Amino acid sequence: MKKITQLLLMFLITSVGFSQDLYDINTIQTIEIVFEESNWDQLLDTEKAGENNYTEATSVTINGTTFYSVGVKYKGNSSYNANEVKNPFHIELDTYVDQEYQGYTDIKLANVFADPSFVRETVAYSIVNQYMDAPQANYANVYVNGTLLGLYTNTEAITKKFVNKHFNSKKNAFFSCSPPDGAGPESTVLPSLEYLGTASSSYEDAYEIKSDDEEDPTVEIAHWNELIELTNILNNDIENIENVIDVDMAIWMLALNNVLVNLDSYIGEFKQNYYLYKDDNNQFKPVMWDLNMSFGTFSMTGESSTGGGPGGPGGGGPGGPGGPGNSGLSTTTDKAKLDHLLHINDDGFPLFSKLMAVPKYKRMYLAHYKTILIENISNSNYLTLANDYQSIIATAVTADTNKFYTDAQFTGNITTDYNVGNNTAPGLTNLMSERSTHLLSQTDFNNIQPTISDVGSSVSIPTIGDTITITANISDTNTDAVYLGYRIDETKPFRKVLMYDDGAHNDGTAGDNIYGTDVIIDADYMHYYIYAENDNIGSFSPARAEYEFHTIEATYSTITEGNLVINEIMASNETTITDQDGEYDDWLELYNNSSETLSLDNLYLSDDPDDLLVWKFPEGLTIAPDSYLIVWCDKDDDQEGLHADIKFSAGGESAILSYADGTIIENITFGAQTDDMSYARNPNGTGNFVIQAPTFGVNNDTALSTETIGLDLNVSFYPNPIQSTLNIESNMNPIQSLKVSSLLGQVLYYKKSVNKTKTEIDFSSFSKGVYFVTINNSKVVKVINM
Repeated sequence: MKKITQLLLMFLITSVGFSQDLYDINTIQTIEIVFEESNWDQLLDTEKAGENNYTEATSVTINGTTFYSVGVKYKGNSSYNANEVKNPFHIELDTYVDQEYQGYTDIKLANVFADPSFVRETVAYSIVNQYMDAPQANYANVYVNGTLLGLYTNTEAITKKFVNKHFNSKKNAFFSCSPPDGAGPESTVLPSLEYLGTASSSYEDAYEIKSDDEEDPTVEIAHWNELIELTNILNNDIENIENVIDVDMAIWMLALNNVLVNLDSYIGEFKQNYYLYKDDNNQFKPVMWDLNMSFGTFSMTGESSTGGGPGGPGGGGPGGPGGPGNSGLSTTTDKAKLDHLLHINDDGFPLFSKLMAVPKYKRMYLAHYKTILIENISNSNYLTLANDYQSIIATAVTADTNKFYTDAQFTGNITTDYNVGNNTAPGLTNLMSERSTHLLSQTDFNNIQPTISDVGSSVSIPTIGDTITITANISDTNTDAVYLGYRIDETKPFRKVLMYDDGAHNDGTAGDNIYGTDVIIDADYMHYYIYAENDNIGSFSPARAEYEFHTIEATYSTITEGNLVINEIMASNETTITDQDGEYDDWLELYNNSSETLSLDNLYLSDDPDDLLVWKFPEGLTIAPDSYLIVWCDKDDDQEGLHADIKFSAGGESAILSYADGTIIENITFGAQTDDMSYARNPNGTGNFVIQAPTFGVNNDTALSTETIGLDLNVSFYPNPIQSTLNIESNMNPIQSLKVSSLLGQVLYYKKSVNKTKTEIDFSSFSKGVYFVTINNSKVVKVINM
């Protein structure tokens, strides 16, 4: 339970100077933990051996900012050892108190137990972040009760805050794909994504749910079922796999683990160390975790000929990664020659084997794999990163008297192999230089790859609503295997459509290697990429797609002055008409004078000439020709509907309609207003402003008071209130047109050429509320739909 409120924290959090970025790789963080108890280590060890609950620290100070009453515990399986001084920590700032540091509440600190170089994890995360959403990582000096424990890696926790930042939601199914009790030779179920039937109990020893709801147990049941559905489709219905997982992101994860020889992952013995979060598009997003054994420190591939393991909780101390089994990857050369298609025929690794059984996915995998290889391994970028990071931490490593390796091993592990318990931490260049040579000699990476160039759009800066052609020059591809992936909402998946070289898609001449396809730009931007493949390998433009993409920015179709007008203003609404919550608020009416539907995107409403950008119209809002739109001006934008963050003065002021760049569409200044009378254009849409009875969403030419709306001796409306159908009868002239408008002035129904003296309107599909029915564009009745 939280002890205190956020308000009280203002007095409890002490801040010194400006906070540095918690995950800035160029800066070593300082984290100081204070326990009241001198036997704090024993307390944390006891918890680790038991339920592993948090122990309350008196305070934790991060880069000079102090937090009081903080949860702290030891973490890790093979990296933890009760006999060691330097153990990994999990700090939870909000265990007892609502507090955070730069938006973060969880701090994960690893003790670098299996890496003499100190850079495996940070280099790996730097590379992974080039291709997919992943945690950030850097370093922190950690003190407890004033004593330096040593230099730790500081890795961003994968929490609900993380998934919300990257995937725009946090309440959906969320799993840690590592056995909750730790993986080891004794593990009987692993997070392999094999289908184990419909019972969640079959999966609970392999996955840990992070999205359960203590107040609603049905949430946990539903989320387990969604994970089970993923495993079922992956194993038994691969054609529908893109409905349940982000395949591109999964392929990036698989390729990265293999290139970086990160076998303490999905592709290794224990098939672990990743997370799955289901976004609002119903796709699970894989996220890589725990990269401290990248670059060959872990040796078990999970093939039937290998064995051994990292040991369970507490197993092995600094030598915890465990040694190879009967025939693990025992040498650096074995690791360097790790098969880039490891597990391709192994049903025990369905995320790889099932995806690779689909030719397109295999070619995508090879394309992504080759991109990582070229951009980070064969060019020695990994080495540049390693040297840079070692230079940042060299002094701190020397000061770390609790580290598991010597200073000489710290610098030497760049080029020299060292024993890590029962395993070996290869020298980075020993491993990766040989690995680069090996991989580049493989046929899969020597096959001719499609070449994509001259990617472009037929219109460099289109207007929203335009149809544009995307073209590219593509050679060495199968003609029926060129795709455009595009989206107009960054939270949505890319839609894939074929591109053509047939001369019929604005692509030039058939067979000229220019591929094209048309798309409609119906937002202010479009992200896109191009994918092409031949029988052997695929190719992307840009190479890091879908994580990176090309962008087209579209402009709004600006509204010409006079086409959209402020048509009516009520600044003193005492008894005239209420909003949907029964409140008599100020309101403003817009009218579309033009013959085209107008977009209100990028348009602002203000009552202050010195601040034109007070309230922005919602994206996607339009107004049809000869139609009205009501905006409530009540500074109550929490209400449903259009409620602007402005409120008029009955004594007079301004109403201004403008674009973000300062272009003013309308600027209406009015003087003192009369209660329950409006300030309206007459003639409607074009005339000067006069004070008259309000018309609210209808033509101003015949001003109607609230008492006379709906009163016409020659026309009958019944029943009113309406049950389902409104009957309309004219005793004189035929009814020519009918229009139904909402309280907001939006036209919901319009019918021309009625030519009857008796007709009806079906209101059964309308929600309950007040509506205005306009007859022959002049006579108006207010009706209530029950």
